[in-house]
Amino acid sequence: MARGMRRVIILGVCLAVVAVTACQKNEAPPPAEAKKTEPVKAEPPPGPDAKALLERAKSIFGTPQPSNSSDDPAVEAARVELGRTLYYDKRLSKNQDLSCNSCHDLANYGVDSREKDGKRTPTSEGHKGQFGGRNSPTSYNAFFHIAQFWDGRAKDVEEQAQGPITNPVEMAVKDPAAAEKVLKSIPDYGPKFKAAFPEEKGAITLVNAARAIGAFERKLVTPAPIDEFLAGKTDALTTQQLKGLELFTERCVACHMGPGFGGAIYQKLGLIKPYETKDMGRFEATKNEADKGFFKVPSLRNIAKTGPYFHDGSIGTLKEAVAIMAEHQTAQGALSDEQMADVLAFLDSLTGKIPSEYIAEPTLPASGPKTPKPDPS
Repeated sequence: MARGMRRVIILGVCLAVVAVTACQKNEAPPPAEAKKTEPVKAEPPPGPDAKALLERAKSIFGTPQPSNSSDDPAVEAARVELGRTLYYDKRLSKNQDLSCNSCHDLANYGVDSREKDGKRTPTSEGHKGQFGGRNSPTSYNAFFHIAQFWDGRAKDVEEQAQGPITNPVEMAVKDPAAAEKVLKSIPDYGPKFKAAFPEEKGAITLVNAARAIGAFERKLVTPAPIDEFLAGKTDALTTQQLKGLELFTERCVACHMGPGFGGAIYQKLGLIKPYETKDMGRFEATKNEADKGFFKVPSLRNIAKTGPYFHDGSIGTLKEAVAIMAEHQTAQGALSDEQMADVLAFLDSLTGKIPSEYIAEPTLPASGPKTPKPDPS
């Protein structure tokens, strides 16, 4: 009996152990500790195809080249040297206080860098504190343009150089004869003009002075990252600049084409959406009704450095100028914030290097006893 009871107890214990074990096997295992995972970062969209964009850009803009005024290297060098000197000579203004460089400061990307109240003035201050009606464009890369001045009234840089000297609001010399009198009174200008224009007997003329200034200006070029890109260096521009260039070729090149990225055509300001301005633009030069409101499209080379903007200098920032152009000149209208940033980045790639050695201000020839005195009247 006792032995049987022990068997029952042992059997009960074994069954209990089996039951407990079975229960343990059926219980859910404790949850595994969750692994921490980093959020997957979205890959930025790929940039434009630089090689395809290069071919498109080359077909639109081409490659800029300086030009010569003479096939004779010695004559060309003499003209450039004379033109550089005349560019800085204030004696070509009535009060002898203004030169070409006053309104087209070569050390500041060829625009008027003078300020009032901490800002560049919209237009340039000339004789007796008078202000012109239009903003002074840069003299850098100007020879790329189809014509000169906002209304195209001068056919080239040589013709343009004559205008301000006898303009009563600008340098205010009475007439070409008065300007020539000044030049002839400065002894060292005689041989300089003779070397620059050896085929002419009476070489000292205002026309020849302007031709020399034009020869100097035809080499005022500013190589920029965009030129490296156009030459085949596809990594010369950042991805953002490439995106901006791609957008620019889609929306802006109907007007801003050619090696100057502008300056090749005239266009109506307010082409898509009217733009209010009292300036009649090219009409003032041609008197053709069809030219009312048309202006020469400005070059965008160095545009980030050449504000204020537009024909009247009324726009203070490049971002504002781009926004106005998108709204008033393009069918697509306003740019998104991302598009604006891309376009501005691209426009930065048009900022070139100032040729410091080439533009170094020369020592001016001394006045002679018959050189007229400053006339503030």
